[in-house]
Amino acid sequence: MDSNQSIPKVVVTGLGVVTSLGHDVDTFWENLLAGKSGIRRVQTMDASQLPCQVAAEVLDFQASDYMDGKEAKRNDLYTHYAMAASRLALKDGGLDHEAWDPDRVGVVIGSGIGGMNTIETQSHRLYEGGPRKISPFMIPSLIANIASGIVAIEFNARGPNLSVVSACSTGAHAIGEAMHMLKRGDADIMLAGGSEAAITMLGMGGFCSMRAMSTKYNDNPTEASRPFDKGRDGFVMGDGAGVLVLETEAHAKARGAKIYAELAGYATTCDAHHITMPAPDGSGLAKCITRALNFAQIKPEDVDYVNAHGTSTPYNDKFETAALKLAFGDHAHKLMVSSTKSMTGHLLGAAGGVEAAAACKTIADQVVAPTINQVEADPDCDLDYVANTKREAKVDVIVSNNSGFGGHNASLVFRKYA
Repeated sequence: MDSNQSIPKVVVTGLGVVTSLGHDVDTFWENLLAGKSGIRRVQTMDASQLPCQVAAEVLDFQASDYMDGKEAKRNDLYTHYAMAASRLALKDGGLDHEAWDPDRVGVVIGSGIGGMNTIETQSHRLYEGGPRKISPFMIPSLIANIASGIVAIEFNARGPNLSVVSACSTGAHAIGEAMHMLKRGDADIMLAGGSEAAITMLGMGGFCSMRAMSTKYNDNPTEASRPFDKGRDGFVMGDGAGVLVLETEAHAKARGAKIYAELAGYATTCDAHHITMPAPDGSGLAKCITRALNFAQIKPEDVDYVNAHGTSTPYNDKFETAALKLAFGDHAHKLMVSSTKSMTGHLLGAAGGVEAAAACKTIADQVVAPTINQVEADPDCDLDYVANTKREAKVDVIVSNNSGFGGHNASLVFRKYA
């Protein structure tokens, strides 16, 4: 980019989601506002031997509705979700990939785990039939970068392309890094977000072994994810994908695009504390929020709402509350805070993409989705969590947070587009 040019604004012009609450952004958003939970007893496998037997699965999904059937067979479910969310985002944004300049379009879609279904099924083939039974498509199918590659091939996007892998911060990191690419002038359009399909026996079994998942609500699945509530006992896994169309303001205006919001800020930090536990004082996430707001040149007191990471684990929710108090000071108690994971479950690497889509809809519709299952107050979580019922409110600035194993933090700042 010419040094004499001003740094462009980045705007969001398309949203694509695939979740347990819907396979399009409007259905997803309608269910979020209604406080509907997408968490059920696991249906896609026999989970009776697991301590946690509930999840937010994507049901009634056909990959062939979004990609060639033969290509679908060669790829993992997480790539299917990424392709679907990308196609939906492009449709929502009114973009025709056959008409764009392919060298000016890029893709950054990440996955926290990648092809878990492929790893599991191909391992069975190996142990039951020997190495000759392993599919020649195994490696391309399971690697966490292949979704970005497949989406680029499908839509002839020859610009910047990479995958982010940062556990549960993946989707937010992907969106933030794509923003930087647009601001640098590397592209005019970016597809960015995350995808995950880890609800398998191996995936759920691994998290259960860590004692990270909810086990008290197998008979009441819709109550299992309860961020910030005193009765929370662990997170609930979710599958799906969230992809945003990001554009430079000039490109979006030139084609007359609808604009959901400006992506005004982004930052990333590391707690450097523990492989799974966040820093107890919340300092790492607090610094991330502060840096993202500084990047956006927005004062903390001008933030209206925080879409929290809010996983429903005892430690995360307590420490995230502490982080919000550090970052916002007295304003923390004036903020609206909610966790959509109370309804979608935790989509791991896809969480940031799905929650960014929810943030954009919040600004567009001026209504905040609730945190459901708020029954008993926790003295360590004493902010306004928009309990149980949606709230119509003036929302001009949103911070969307995600944190992941390894101490990774990501904060995105969305601002109403003027």
